[in-house]
Amino acid sequence: MNLYFDNCATSFPKPSAVAEAMSKHLNEIGGTYGRSAYPRILQSSRLVEECRDQLAAKMGTSEAGKIVFTANATTALNLMIQGICKKGGHVLTSAMEHNAIARPLEHLRQQGLIEWELLESAPDGRILIEKIASKIRPNTILVAVCHMSNVNGMAQSPGEIKKAIGEIPLLIDASQSLGQHPVEVDQWGVDFLAFTGHKSLLGPTGTGGAFLRYPEMVEPLLFGGTGSGSDSLSMPAFAPDRFEAGTPNITGIHGLNAALKNRPEPQHSRADFLDLLKDVKQDAHYQVRCAEDLTNQGKLFSVVHHSLSGSALAQRFYEEYGIECRAGLHCAPLAHRHLGSFPNGDCRFSLSPYHTPEELNYLAKAIHDVGK
Repeated sequence: MNLYFDNCATSFPKPSAVAEAMSKHLNEIGGTYGRSAYPRILQSSRLVEECRDQLAAKMGTSEAGKIVFTANATTALNLMIQGICKKGGHVLTSAMEHNAIARPLEHLRQQGLIEWELLESAPDGRILIEKIASKIRPNTILVAVCHMSNVNGMAQSPGEIKKAIGEIPLLIDASQSLGQHPVEVDQWGVDFLAFTGHKSLLGPTGTGGAFLRYPEMVEPLLFGGTGSGSDSLSMPAFAPDRFEAGTPNITGIHGLNAALKNRPEPQHSRADFLDLLKDVKQDAHYQVRCAEDLTNQGKLFSVVHHSLSGSALAQRFYEEYGIECRAGLHCAPLAHRHLGSFPNGDCRFSLSPYHTPEELNYLAKAIHDVGK
């Protein structure tokens, strides 16, 4: 049985094509990206650009050339937050943020460069759209929010947020959502987006990136060689080169490309997952952290037991049932403060396409048995 339920930390298993593509690059193709013009370089570079095109289709944009590869979503978020925020600016974010957004903002605040504050939210963390306008100031320069919470799986509505903030740039952290939840950056009017390859996209770790609708608004985070404009000591003025200093993780990008091309058909249905969630919610021994409206629910949820800590739960799930899950704060203390589970955190379960209905039933039984 597949008893790995920690897929929003990193997904497992991966499609077999991922390891095959990475091995092929290491053992057969070789070569770097965009630095020469002989056949193996061209083949390697073509696969990198193929991945960029596939990511554009996945996130719903026609502007693949504005997708920048980074080591992960955290690097992408630092690139955009530190590259956009200017001294004297004001930033709005949500109560559900991961530290990948909260810590860069707090770092800039401690440096005396910006102010930031939280948007008003419903009990499950969903931003109250009608309250956004009251938070906007003349110096508000950015709204940065996660699309899907990594604590309770609740998904925000980026299109509605963008309508409410108008011309103010909107940055979306799609680390949890891209690959399992619809993302339409062009339709929604999203200006900037961060993604990672190793979660719902089923790619390898060390892959991720950013979509920059307005690259001219962002200062580079890193400076160095790009293989283009090498006659100048300044970074190239155009995307993606302006933000891709140094040799990228070509092997990992080839693996991510393979994951995008070989995504498995889900072995359980949306109804199977919702049946699991509704079943667990009926257990009086737990408080279940999820979206109030399950149409906004991603395939993860957390539980708080009336007497057992999250870490004690996770230990028992593994020792008694072989279930691998995550306990703690999940690098999202803001979300736990809002949900009322700070500082102890909770116990989280996150699914992958590979889970079967039988495995979901096994998880439900384990949750009920451990909770007694």
